[in-house]
Amino acid sequence: MVLGLQATTATGQSEPSGRESAAAAAQVLTWTAGNNIDKYLSAPTTAVAGPATIVFENSAATGNTTGMPHTLTFVTSDPEFNSDVQLNILASPNDDQGGRHTAEVTLTPGRYFYHCTIPGHGQMQGILTVTEGSGDDTTAPEVSAHVSGTQNQQGAYVGSASVALHATDDVGGSGVDRIEYAIGDAGAWQPYTAPIVVDQVGSHTVRYRAFDKAGNVSAEKSAEFTVVAPQTDDTTAPETSATVSGEKNPDGTYVDMATVTVTASDTGSGVNTIEYAIGASGAWQPYTQPVMVHQVGTHTVRYRATDKAGNVAAEKNVQFTVVAAPPQDTTPPVTGVTVEGTRNSDGAYVASAKVTVSATDTGGVASIEYSLDGGPYLAYTGPVIVDRAGAHTLAYRATDTAGNTSAAQTVSFTVVAGGVPAPPCPEYDERLTVIVGTVDSGVPNRLTDSRCRINELIEDEKEWTSHALFLKHVKTVLDQLLAEGVIDQREYNRITRAARQSGIGKPGQTEGYRSLFDGSAESFAKWQHVGGGSFAVNADGSMTSGTTRAGLGMLWFPQRKYGDFSLKLQWRDDAPDTGNANSGVFVRFPYVHDHPEEPRPEWVAIKYGHEVQVLDRPDGDMYKTGSVYGFDRVGLAGAGVTQKGTWNDYEIRVVDQHYSVYRNGRLINEFDNTGGQEFYPPRSDDPGTDGRRFASGYIGLQVHGTTDVISFRDIRIKEL
Repeated sequence: MVLGLQATTATGQSEPSGRESAAAAAQVLTWTAGNNIDKYLSAPTTAVAGPATIVFENSAATGNTTGMPHTLTFVTSDPEFNSDVQLNILASPNDDQGGRHTAEVTLTPGRYFYHCTIPGHGQMQGILTVTEGSGDDTTAPEVSAHVSGTQNQQGAYVGSASVALHATDDVGGSGVDRIEYAIGDAGAWQPYTAPIVVDQVGSHTVRYRAFDKAGNVSAEKSAEFTVVAPQTDDTTAPETSATVSGEKNPDGTYVDMATVTVTASDTGSGVNTIEYAIGASGAWQPYTQPVMVHQVGTHTVRYRATDKAGNVAAEKNVQFTVVAAPPQDTTPPVTGVTVEGTRNSDGAYVASAKVTVSATDTGGVASIEYSLDGGPYLAYTGPVIVDRAGAHTLAYRATDTAGNTSAAQTVSFTVVAGGVPAPPCPEYDERLTVIVGTVDSGVPNRLTDSRCRINELIEDEKEWTSHALFLKHVKTVLDQLLAEGVIDQREYNRITRAARQSGIGKPGQTEGYRSLFDGSAESFAKWQHVGGGSFAVNADGSMTSGTTRAGLGMLWFPQRKYGDFSLKLQWRDDAPDTGNANSGVFVRFPYVHDHPEEPRPEWVAIKYGHEVQVLDRPDGDMYKTGSVYGFDRVGLAGAGVTQKGTWNDYEIRVVDQHYSVYRNGRLINEFDNTGGQEFYPPRSDDPGTDGRRFASGYIGLQVHGTTDVISFRDIRIKEL
């Protein structure tokens, strides 16, 4: 995964030094990772300003035998380092590129800070210094080391040794930039800030080098010395223990991996080393970090510790078994449906129909849901009785305990009036909870004795002349429901509080419109993104598209579908260049996840709904702001273009199949959806004009990519 950069194939893996300016255009900088969780196996330290190919490899070839993924991330939030390269590469031996990834970047003079953070294990990090690649200073600094401490007659240091490093850059003149050191032949390079104290008993090598500000690096040098324990009467070995952690089955076996953590303590001379070995014949190895065991089977990890007086703890061990994770369940439940009731000669159900949904799954069914006539999905707890006259469609789906959800299936039927008249409900609202305006009370939206749901009796979408009048109406409804036992006193209070908070009926506040996005994180969370691109909420209560992810996509409002409506919003063209952004508002499209034949859900809106265009660009696409894309064109002369960067009021009114589009209060387009497709990119699976004549559907906002930046705010709708 490469964020912010386009990945390409590298042509080589050589690592140029900071002085190879002639090869700047073709320089390749290579990072490699393996099993280590605290350092990269290799990483460049210098580079030349200009184009570069970044190679990051974490594969079996580089020594990764555990399958652990690693990242290479350039930090852009630290003011001490360059922030002009946004790079975040995730590499794993098991990914589709075998763990080897490349990216093309342009480097500027300065320093770049990079890291790989591994949850629970710390961070691998380093600094890349980039120079201009030209100048008079081609001489590396001089660097030296001084080892100090108490020495015995053999020259060994008793207890500890301190290594002080010093560097000068008198010949070149650019000055010393930094000094680095590493302990041991395989130790990672670290920045030198203070004398290095080594108190582990044994022979040691400290390697060191220096860099000047022109990017020259001195030849590596080293200081070798031995540390011995001070005279002591300590004859007691260290205390040791080990713990095994990981995901466990009920039988105590570990799934996929077990991690062994060894600890040691010594109250005498102190712990000098800890060692571990895997298996009865495994070689002893220095213990520096928790040991991760991935191989399936029964394992023994042995461990011991030595103190500075040379006392060795008795060998101990832990035993455990690692098993492979069971195969993942990817099969969704199998669903079925039956419709029962008295039918007339036309096949319609008289008075009511009873719909029973069933689901089976070998691993267990977690839930069943249904949606009636395009409404939101509700939990299915028993047969659904439909007694409202008219044509109905019930969609149903099920989810198993592994999280697999079956594709939605539908059953259609017609109910005609019979002995039971249709309920006289003021509105039609089958949402799961009682929502007043935009305030969710959390009270279940139950059927009442009148056969209407609570939401339908509250009439929160009616145009009330005052807030007090609306609250009086709500009180009358709730008093009746409380008396009938439909709600209790606690639910009565919660719905009353929601009605007061809704502000319905207050002058200039709601005007009969329901808010779909008011700038809050809560309202934004009710929308859903599909496809490419992105949307993000801003501090000023607006949302902006296309800033972080490329590609065509859509943000849509899946909470409910709308038939005849007036949709109002404000939009602003925030394209970063001199051109204009391309976006649009999708209306009357079906539920995007109910079309498994379409691999890109954002195309469900394009294929089956209508897009009301937002585009003030004078050239390019012929469909400008206010156009119904593919069906009815509006030129910029009729769109009432405003200055880029200013907010525009937009209203889309849809009644039956008549569309009206208003910009800043001015009618800029009217369209009758009766056929007559003007133009549309041909597709073999395109449903044609008839597929775009739905009587109701969902609302969505389009994003074209990272350069087509559009901001939206104050999105609200009123059903007509």
